[in-house]
Amino acid sequence: MTVLILTVPEDVTADLVVAALHERAVPVVRLDPAGLPGEVSMSAEYVRGDVHGFLSVQERLVSMSSLRSVWVRRPGAPGAGAAHRSEQSEWLTAEAERALYGALRCVSAPWMNHPAAAEQARYKPWQLYTAHRAGFAVPATLITTFPQTAREFAEQHPELVVKSVSGTHPGKPPMVLPTTVVPPDPDFSSVSAGPTLLQEYVRKSADIRLTCVGARQFAAGKKAGPDQVDGRFGSPEDAQWYPVEPPARITRAVRDYMDRAGLAYGAFDFAEDGDGTWWFLECNQSGQFGFVELATGQPITAAIADWLARDGS
Repeated sequence: MTVLILTVPEDVTADLVVAALHERAVPVVRLDPAGLPGEVSMSAEYVRGDVHGFLSVQERLVSMSSLRSVWVRRPGAPGAGAAHRSEQSEWLTAEAERALYGALRCVSAPWMNHPAAAEQARYKPWQLYTAHRAGFAVPATLITTFPQTAREFAEQHPELVVKSVSGTHPGKPPMVLPTTVVPPDPDFSSVSAGPTLLQEYVRKSADIRLTCVGARQFAAGKKAGPDQVDGRFGSPEDAQWYPVEPPARITRAVRDYMDRAGLAYGAFDFAEDGDGTWWFLECNQSGQFGFVELATGQPITAAIADWLARDGS
């Protein structure tokens, strides 16, 4: 039985998991969907109720029915690397994407994470809704195109930050947009130009990253500066990630969230305030974990390899 890993070639984090699977003597096929068609080939046959599918990459052939598990790590867009085209075709991308993922969805192997669950989990409004239902503490949040609604929300919550709903700006390469404090007496007239996410500002003492792999949870903290807003920017120079024990309430809420989301892997970000409350910010269904493992020694790579190598679903 073979583990299938879908990711770009330059993925050091995936390299770590591949090495761990090799140590466990588990066969692995790694491919980037961007290579279909070209470096990656596929075939799927549907005849009289029987399904037979195959994938080929670098002269290796694997039957889809023999897959032990599928890890969707950081795959490129199907068709993007087609050797016979000078530029990516939207039509070819759609054809290759539907063919590859459509065929793979017919297999019974467990996914980390299933494309349908992963797509839903990317939507920040859905994340906030699910976080509330799972029992997390969630900062008051508004997403609106009504300037007056934004003004009323600011009156109720004087300290606010503004965030991107999607998380990135569609540049090439995409730019990460930082969380920014809303200044006093803001002019909300521009809110009508596009959906704007306003959220109650949590004055935090630490950033928390909790990585959930199946039933296992690994939490790490990093001290925050007194005026730090976005943990990705402006951290104290000497701030290092350290292992922390998640409160029982958080552990239960994470399990609930993962069940509701249908995820096998999730990277949760929290802001810990001065009272020790962990405020939910987001859950990245494909978030990085290598930097946490490197700093804390937490065995996240081994946990992922164990999950992918397990027998059954």
